[in-house]
Amino acid sequence: MKRISEAEMGGKQAETSNPRDRGSSIWCLLVLVIGALVVTAAALTILKYLHFSKNNEAHPINKKYADALELALQFFDVQKSGKLVDNRIPWRGDSGLQDGSEENLDLSKGMYDAGDAIKFGFPMAFTATVLSWSILEYGDQMNAVKQLGYAYNSLRWITDYLINSHPSENVLYFQVGDPGLDHKCWERPETMTERRPVTQVNTSFPGTEVAAETAAALASASLVFKENDPDYSSSLLTHARQLFTFADTYRASYSISIPQVQGFYNSTGYGDELLWAASWLYHATRDDSYLRYVTELNGQRFANMEITTWFSWDDKLAGTQVLLSRIIFFGAKDMPTVENLDLQMYRKTAELVMCGLLPDSPTATSRKTDGGLIWITEWNPLQHAVASAFLAVLYSDYMLTSQTETLYCSGNSYKPDDLRNFAISQVNRNLVAKETLCRMIDMCSAVNELSLNEQAFVHVCLFIFKLVRVQFMFVKNSTFLFMFVCLIFTNMFI
Repeated sequence: MKRISEAEMGGKQAETSNPRDRGSSIWCLLVLVIGALVVTAAALTILKYLHFSKNNEAHPINKKYADALELALQFFDVQKSGKLVDNRIPWRGDSGLQDGSEENLDLSKGMYDAGDAIKFGFPMAFTATVLSWSILEYGDQMNAVKQLGYAYNSLRWITDYLINSHPSENVLYFQVGDPGLDHKCWERPETMTERRPVTQVNTSFPGTEVAAETAAALASASLVFKENDPDYSSSLLTHARQLFTFADTYRASYSISIPQVQGFYNSTGYGDELLWAASWLYHATRDDSYLRYVTELNGQRFANMEITTWFSWDDKLAGTQVLLSRIIFFGAKDMPTVENLDLQMYRKTAELVMCGLLPDSPTATSRKTDGGLIWITEWNPLQHAVASAFLAVLYSDYMLTSQTETLYCSGNSYKPDDLRNFAISQVNRNLVAKETLCRMIDMCSAVNELSLNEQAFVHVCLFIFKLVRVQFMFVKNSTFLFMFVCLIFTNMFI
């Protein structure tokens, strides 16, 4: 793998990391679930904001999207480590109870990475940040379909882990388990017996991006819990501030400090995480020093203004641009001129990102399938499609809420509904129909009547089915081919 020099690591490349990096695939399911959660929540009903243009009507609840949201949140329960509470997944049990014990820490919570038993803190923190963002913007919609409580629970399961992984100001444990050993064996986490080492960043071996992303996660989560649990919110914010200071003071990529991480979640730069974390800290604290950080102090160095990128666990620039645009939409009236001008540049770049997504825009990206699905890499292809849909629906709703009627793309004008329609098109291409899942479950036998191992196998079949459909892009009869394979393996191993 190509080593990136430390000088290069401050800025984010326009492209994502090597698509063959394991990190571009292992965590993708959970990240995709978050994107689907946000977009489906956005399509359920109206925004929680009160001010609408006269032409904006409430969207009725779509049961298929509501069901997809419910299944997405169940997937978080599937991934949980630790001593489970109110467990909704009958084939999951307590696991990882001794994680962190060799360092006298309780790292038993958190979530495993896809089908593995590793806890990778970098993408897990990103998961928490985006889940927090979705709750903050669409919590009312989640509540309307009785899923908000599950979203809170999943978020806190991660943030409890992140707090425990930060035992002192300049130390952050970001990994539990040995990825090389773990990938040699498929096993249930409930029965794993191998040693589970923990890995940290500190002042001697810094990791700016993982510390900054964890700061972003805890800062955004502090907003989620601010009303319901102010003491917990305050604790989250304290850790977020400390981690941001650590990340900014000891600037170095964890991929350079700890080269072994390059085989899994290799980072292509830390500048975007610093801006992302400072943006969330500004929203959480209203401390102007964080706003100056992303504008006059570091905007020119790290923001790559007017250059579009793809939002992902490794690249937060597009997300930062949309998040900071929110300030321009809703709260820039009394802002100093310098900060206001810099924020306008963030918004201008966010608009360029949106224009690149709209299919009939003069600057529309060519990186998509014939059917219109965003396609950046063939390895884990859906992450950028769903992440793009996530940002598009957010920007659409910011336009609606602020009564901004038009987005201009090289002379052409577009409405908020154009962005929403793009987002829904991406989700509809990705979701597996509930009826298909039910038919598969019926063919593999009645799940509730199976043993725990049998139930686990059927659910693995369903998730592999989704990956197969993704990989072959809905090749004719691929559904039936997979169902046939599933049945063969069911008869062989159950």
